[in-house]
Amino acid sequence: MPDLEGELRRAVRGDVGFDVTSRALVTMDASNYRRVPLGVVAPRDAEDVAAVLEVCRARGVPVVARGGGTSIAGQATGTGVVLDFTRHMNRLVALDPGSRTAVVQPGLVLDRLQEAAAPHGLRFGPDPSTHSRCTLGGMIGNNSCGSHSVAWGTTADSVRELEVVTARGRALRLGRGWAGAPDGLRALVDGELARLRTGFPDLPRRISGYALDALLPENGADVARSFCGSEGTLGVLTEAVVGLVEAPRARALAVLGYADEGAAAEAAPGLLPYGPLTVEGMAADLVPSGAVAGLPRGSAWLFVETGGDSPAEAHARAETIVRAADVVDAWIVRDPAGQRALWRIREDASGTATRTPDNKEAWPGWEDCAVPPARLGAYLRDFRGLLAEHGLRGTPYGHFGDGCIHVRIDFDLLTAAGVARFRRFSGELAELVVAHGGSLSGEHGDGQARAELLPVMYGREIVALFERAKAVWDPDDLLNPGMLVRPAPLDGNLRFAVLPREPVDVAFGYPSDGGDFSAAVRRCVGVAKCRTAPVPGAPAGPGVMCPSFRVTGREEHSTRGRARLLHEMLAGELVTDGWRSPQVRDALDLCLSCKGCRSDCPVDVDMATYKAEFLHHHYAGRRRPAAHYSMGRLPVWLRWASRLRAAALIGVLASAGPSARLLKRLGGIAAERDIPRPARRTFSRWWRGRGASQGAAARSGPAGDLVVLWPDTFTEHFSPSVGRAAVRVLEAAGLRVALPPTLRMRGRPVGDGRSRSAAALLTARRGRVCCGLTYVSTGQLDHARVVLRRTLDLMEPVLETAAPVVVLEPSCAAALRTDLPELLHDDPRAARLAARVLTFAEALEQHAPDWSPPRLDRPAVGQTHCHQHAVLGDGAERRLREAAGLTGELSGGCCGLAGNFGFEKGHFEVSRACAHEQLLPAVRDAPADAVVLADGFSCRTQLEQLAGTGARHLAEVLAEALAEGPAGDPAEGSAGGSAGGPAAGPPERPREGRREGVTGGGGEGEGGGER
Repeated sequence: MPDLEGELRRAVRGDVGFDVTSRALVTMDASNYRRVPLGVVAPRDAEDVAAVLEVCRARGVPVVARGGGTSIAGQATGTGVVLDFTRHMNRLVALDPGSRTAVVQPGLVLDRLQEAAAPHGLRFGPDPSTHSRCTLGGMIGNNSCGSHSVAWGTTADSVRELEVVTARGRALRLGRGWAGAPDGLRALVDGELARLRTGFPDLPRRISGYALDALLPENGADVARSFCGSEGTLGVLTEAVVGLVEAPRARALAVLGYADEGAAAEAAPGLLPYGPLTVEGMAADLVPSGAVAGLPRGSAWLFVETGGDSPAEAHARAETIVRAADVVDAWIVRDPAGQRALWRIREDASGTATRTPDNKEAWPGWEDCAVPPARLGAYLRDFRGLLAEHGLRGTPYGHFGDGCIHVRIDFDLLTAAGVARFRRFSGELAELVVAHGGSLSGEHGDGQARAELLPVMYGREIVALFERAKAVWDPDDLLNPGMLVRPAPLDGNLRFAVLPREPVDVAFGYPSDGGDFSAAVRRCVGVAKCRTAPVPGAPAGPGVMCPSFRVTGREEHSTRGRARLLHEMLAGELVTDGWRSPQVRDALDLCLSCKGCRSDCPVDVDMATYKAEFLHHHYAGRRRPAAHYSMGRLPVWLRWASRLRAAALIGVLASAGPSARLLKRLGGIAAERDIPRPARRTFSRWWRGRGASQGAAARSGPAGDLVVLWPDTFTEHFSPSVGRAAVRVLEAAGLRVALPPTLRMRGRPVGDGRSRSAAALLTARRGRVCCGLTYVSTGQLDHARVVLRRTLDLMEPVLETAAPVVVLEPSCAAALRTDLPELLHDDPRAARLAARVLTFAEALEQHAPDWSPPRLDRPAVGQTHCHQHAVLGDGAERRLREAAGLTGELSGGCCGLAGNFGFEKGHFEVSRACAHEQLLPAVRDAPADAVVLADGFSCRTQLEQLAGTGARHLAEVLAEALAEGPAGDPAEGSAGGSAGGPAAGPPERPREGRREGVTGGGGEGEGGGER
């Protein structure tokens, strides 16, 4: 390897990576297979490709071309040198609207081509569900299709010319005719005309094998078309001329509901004469429970898209299809946003299908067989029967209009018996597909998953012809050996074989994976939705994942890349030092722990938890980075500062040049950052000095529900104005507010009356509650457990009431909802407290449903906190904003500060770039009268430090409106104020009569954290 690496470095101008990380990132694609390469080269041009081939040919080292790595048959993995085209050879070279063609490099992501073509009213026809990250080179290699193939065919139908380099270094330009063909190919065809005319089934989705019938004279001897679907085994693509189609000016989506998938499959062919753009099928067990309400009645659906020159024309065509269909129910969706939401359900099925309804793992391997559309219903019935015979389950979905079915099956690929059943089932299913006149692959190619079974489909003579064709193009068998011809066994190289058989000792409970960290890591099946890059000029979506990849574009900074390194760490073959691995540590270093993957990843990978787990083990018994002590134990330092009344001194030190530089250097804080200044008066101290409750519920009328307001570290010490404002609004809504852990009540039952008694005295204990967030995010899980167990002890009196726990800081709420029960999975109180956690808006919606917020009637701008998006959901917040007349959508993405991440030394540039991706442009472009909202302290801090913009929590905005009164005139007091400013709400009134309500003691800062 050292000699090969050195020779390649001398021969090419591109990147050469023989290090552990570079190799580990490409051991797998989206398939069941794993092969460890010698190294990775990212060529800059065709000359680099030729140089790599020359060096590898001399040494007998195989070469595998790789695009986005979303192949599900194993053809993007190899044991030699992997060519990564996504890094440099990823340009759109030219686009000619007149001829409706584009010149592309193999690493160009499909969506980038679509964006460039759209202003001209054009598009590339095929569009797989991975369109946001798959590359044109990969699509050509697999002859990909997508949902619009009933209208625009396969990738081969859109290819005009291809520039390739053969294994022996010859540059060819392939098109129609023999001019660019390799020597010997025409002679092979001329000698086998009869076999070529009779040996290939006529199917819209025949992808299996080599398309040698495209070389027949009557087909124009189309060498470029015959190259499509060759999976990198014939030559290496360096440039392509592709055709574009006219995009409909308007679209409508008819969603047709059927009793079951069989009825939907049988109906699909009958819709084709009406010229639809798509006929996609999906059953209810692949639809998230919350999304079923957004679909017509039925248990299976066809998504039938129509186009037209106007919305009316597209709608009329959809209506025609609805009238022609025999359905249970049907809707026509004209709104583009509504159509996108429905298509997201369909596109995410490639990940959703990896879990059965009872959470068992399901795998590809028979992902995309295709049969004649007219036989699809009968095939599905037989397919279901075969599954039942083998005791297997899977949910078919996909391109019903083309007879192409996607399905992931709950194979047991971890035991010898399960793998043997996988092999038996594969052989029997191949026979079934062929009996229905079908193709083993209808979209993703054969790869290692199906190539072994090609003789079942084509017979030995045609397969022998494939081998002869391969020898013409690649006589040395240098390119992607083991694929298509002389294939590796379909049950070899399984990626699960190297994983430990017994669960590894871990801190978190991983309840969705049976407590098995290996199973958690296996969740990443490689569909690579995390590799979606931002679209310049396009409206930003609500998603978050994966902010670091969106900034750097590097695989190791994607959720998938990190999961691959963790997989290799568990395997121990390539990453050999386990939890101590510097490669895994470095890849996780730029993970912002935003938890975006927990919701945006189709298979719910939770890299933030995996990162915390890794850091816990990596630094066990070792010195940690300075930031882990300074920011990881932030609650401790703030508590002591509060006790010593040193907030003002800290503020002075943090703002003075020399002392600030020293503090940052000692604390591992980025020099570019300003250290936030603690408030002079903590929220809890304000609360204790406030006296009796000032809310309407305490002044008159029946007492409202009791809510316990959680004094998180950030509200307590940095933004007490948020806590004061929340108290003001909650009480104005008729709720009674208390702080943990000291609770006292008199005279009235708590909540819904399920408290111990009206006159009960809840145990008063001085103590410190804390969500443990800063300890978890830095992997100090032993400390986190201590803090959380003490918190549960202190919260026991609250858990004996019906009171919800209202958490104002989204990251703390998310930690209590998820990290708490997953870290203390052996303590039933953890789940009880997690179930009590509500956001500010949820508390108002659930416990003061008749209350109406003050009307502001202003636009709102800002960002939904990433943890809110990923864990908590923002439905209640949206409804509260709407009720208050705050219009507009908050941006998605991540602010980039993400707690301690953006403050840590070495993270500033990535942190700033994340903010510039969505948040800062949204605020910059907002109307002058817009309210800037950010419920998270990190988001507010990022806006202040990078844009000089003061953002506010929704509670502050509502409290300010309450203080101004209905006529807009200022009322007594103020709801706002900066940290340490005036208290929210009206001034305290003299106490009258008996003290009523509840009182609370110290909070997270008064303190939070450990002793």
